[in-house]
Amino acid sequence: VQHMVWAKFNDGVGPERIAEHIAKVKTLADEIDFVQKVEVGENFTDRSKGFNVGLIVTLPDRESLPTYLEHPYHVEVATPLKADAELMALDIEV
Repeated sequence: VQHMVWAKFNDGVGPERIAEHIAKVKTLADEIDFVQKVEVGENFTDRSKGFNVGLIVTLPDRESLPTYLEHPYHVEVATPLKADAELMALDIEV
């Protein structure tokens, strides 16, 4: 399962804060044992309608998504991100 998130950071959220969020997202696979892979990066085109960071979290199966979303470490990472950015998510099986 691919859990994809797009982030459009609020006005006033500077590059250092964005870098902190990216660094924290990269630790998800280290802290949540069933997360298989995390990829995150900044957009480099003008096609994203203002969304400037994207991430993909690879999970073993559809059933693991609710557990991931409720995991305390995910909540720790996601809560400040939600405060600093508009988020959009899409979850697919590949």
